[in-house]
Amino acid sequence: MISVNKRIGSFAVALALAAVAAGCGSDDDGDSTATTASTVATSTADTTAPTEETTAPTEATTAPTTADTAEVTETTGAAGTGDGVTAEGISDERCEANKAAGTITYLSSFDFAAAASIIDVVVAKDQGYFEAMCLDVEIKPSFSTSNYPLVAAGQAQFSSAGSYTEILNFSTDGAEFVATIDYGKVPIEALVTPDGGATALADLQGKTIGVKGDLPPSIVALLAKNGLVRGTDYNEILLDGFDPVAQLAQGIDALPVYKSNEPGQLDAAGVKYNLFDPADEDIPGSFGLIYTSRDFAEANPTVVEDFTRAALHGMEFAIADPAAAVGISIAEIDAAGNQAFLTEAGETFRLQQEVAAVQKGTPSDSPIGLIDPDLFKAEYDAYVEAGVWPDGAPEYGEYFDAAVAAGVYGDDGKVIWPS
Repeated sequence: MISVNKRIGSFAVALALAAVAAGCGSDDDGDSTATTASTVATSTADTTAPTEETTAPTEATTAPTTADTAEVTETTGAAGTGDGVTAEGISDERCEANKAAGTITYLSSFDFAAAASIIDVVVAKDQGYFEAMCLDVEIKPSFSTSNYPLVAAGQAQFSSAGSYTEILNFSTDGAEFVATIDYGKVPIEALVTPDGGATALADLQGKTIGVKGDLPPSIVALLAKNGLVRGTDYNEILLDGFDPVAQLAQGIDALPVYKSNEPGQLDAAGVKYNLFDPADEDIPGSFGLIYTSRDFAEANPTVVEDFTRAALHGMEFAIADPAAAVGISIAEIDAAGNQAFLTEAGETFRLQQEVAAVQKGTPSDSPIGLIDPDLFKAEYDAYVEAGVWPDGAPEYGEYFDAAVAAGVYGDDGKVIWPS
């Protein structure tokens, strides 16, 4: 049995190779037995029903958000200091402390896609939110699993995580990370079966599930809840590429997908399928996290708080004006070379789906992005019980600081932001 960490590593390599090859302009020959780099890049790109790529505006209209006009008088600041941020402004002392940190590098988890924990940072950069917090932030497109060693080594200061389980998997060999934002409080993955295939999960007994790098933990838990134990009750086959249309055509019985893009690709291609959502069966999970290293967080508390503040304010913008946010995202994608061939239509679909999932999982009396420690522990416990780690689960650790995001919101549930 291949270990989870090894599979994660192979997945990261596959993503990186796909992006490099896509930049060389390879074509898809349609052969299901040999998916080319162009197919990989295009399918990873969230292409939806519109097939013609729309040119994104280079400047997005600033969307007025309720947070911009909120009359908030609370002051937030690092523990033990009196210098903070109010609706009126940021104190001189705090500004100087933030500037002293120098250039802050953020690495995205997948290009500059319109996904939670990416688009919020991209919008914050574009709209000058980091500058307003006296932060010099540089954003770079990257891949989720490639970023952990870079953040741990201080070569970058912030990045985006696919889930809390992912953070646990990479918190080894002395590397410690601190999540400050968790947008998604339900799994973002789902399992699809082809039309005419299994209509109940129990029907997958003895069947074959296609795997891209590794079977997502939420899917392992979903199958276990329905009586199917990993390693004994179904087979796993490693797939090439990321094109769900081509992969289902290979004759597999089920395929894990990301709800924010691949169902849209199947719909656009007219492919009928059955979808099984872990969230519908109360399988715990998370997605769209922003994290830093423990060392950086302890050395730069105001920077971490105000980066978090700006990102959450960026998400307020994206929710208030998704068209403008996608325009900003596409402009950055194009400026970076768009090696994954992302489109405005695809990113619009992605943002719609992710915002819906974020709002679905957020308690009605809570603002988005807060960390729920009990949810992280429930995720871990459920995945241990489901056999997600066949070679032994990592030790559970509290690699988060729930107080950071909570501290940047006012009593009205809006980000405390200088007017």
